[in-house]
Amino acid sequence: MLSDSSMERSTISMEMRNLSMDEFEDSISLSEYAFQYTLTKEQKDKKRELFRPEQFWGCFEEGKLQAKLTILPFQIYLHNQKFSMGGIAGVATWPENRRKGHVAKLLKHALQHMRAEGQAVSFLHPFSIPFYRKFGWEVFTDTLTYKLQMHQLPPKTSVPGRIVRGTADINLLSSLYEAFAECYNGTLVRTTEWWKHSVLKDQAHTAVYYAEDGEPQGYILYELKDKELVCSEFVFLHEQARSALWTYISNHDARIEEVTLTMVPGDDRLPFMLPDPRIHQERFPYFMARIVDVEAFLRSYPLHLITGEGWTLHISDEAAPWNDGVWNIQSNADTGIIVQKVEEAVKGSSPDQLHLDIGALTALLLGYVKPAELVRSGRLQGDETALQRLEASIPVRPPMLMDFF
Repeated sequence: MLSDSSMERSTISMEMRNLSMDEFEDSISLSEYAFQYTLTKEQKDKKRELFRPEQFWGCFEEGKLQAKLTILPFQIYLHNQKFSMGGIAGVATWPENRRKGHVAKLLKHALQHMRAEGQAVSFLHPFSIPFYRKFGWEVFTDTLTYKLQMHQLPPKTSVPGRIVRGTADINLLSSLYEAFAECYNGTLVRTTEWWKHSVLKDQAHTAVYYAEDGEPQGYILYELKDKELVCSEFVFLHEQARSALWTYISNHDARIEEVTLTMVPGDDRLPFMLPDPRIHQERFPYFMARIVDVEAFLRSYPLHLITGEGWTLHISDEAAPWNDGVWNIQSNADTGIIVQKVEEAVKGSSPDQLHLDIGALTALLLGYVKPAELVRSGRLQGDETALQRLEASIPVRPPMLMDFF
């Protein structure tokens, strides 16, 4: 028999829908409470200007907002291609609604929406990695932070060319960023609006290196805080540009005592290049990702498959049932990569079938882990020959993300 409270809840009307402009204040109130901050009137007015109701989804009970999230439409670089990505942000619920399933329902609804919008992959910054793993998201990139005392900086070098400080030309910065970002998986394709309202919103200092021929070859975004220079982006197209920018940083030695580099790519090897590599380093699991639509994602993903070759994947995905099941992936001379779901297949029915969950597949294809690492952790099982074919078919490129949302 249902208790009175259970019977009462069973009659409550629940609705998931986009927020309206009239519900902006409700959304802000929930965010302020959940993330423990208070906006000034000026900050609130700015957010109202940027408020896009179609990007905000809420769970309502009896017409009142109980939980919400935002789906931001992005593109990312992935193996020299651009993929549509749904960025999940601002996930929040009132404390009295915790463990009632509101956020779970919103996340599953978000997956359906992103699939319909053609966003084959999704990113988010987790408050709890274990929580989002339950819904298929997995860590796909780390971020490094370096802290160097002035005597630990790379030696000053005489590099031809010049440094121009205070450049505000977004087109110039964007062109350098794009050339750098395309070398990684998962970097954002930045729009002019994103540069204005996210990258440069805090009015950080800029410095651009121009080579001897007058071509820009690198830039840094940085702040000066007391005796510290904090660099949030260090972009260079070759080692000459990196040396020139380091020399520029070193020329601040009259007013700073240490340099901090944040958002450093996980594959960076600066310490190896230093006279004394024992600098303070911190590696931190940063963003999570998940493939939203396996079929759409794999059709566009640049697999290295010989014509007629392929593999069979048994994918577990409880939150997105359209992905859950057995998939045949093969290369065809006429049509390219063929991705086909085999509804009648049974787990273990094929000796060359590989078994893994959607999060493991995402981390694998974005370059965060290799098949052998997944095998050791128990998240990938299959025949050794099939595992070797899988590894040989995945192009090598490290993941990286310099942005936050």
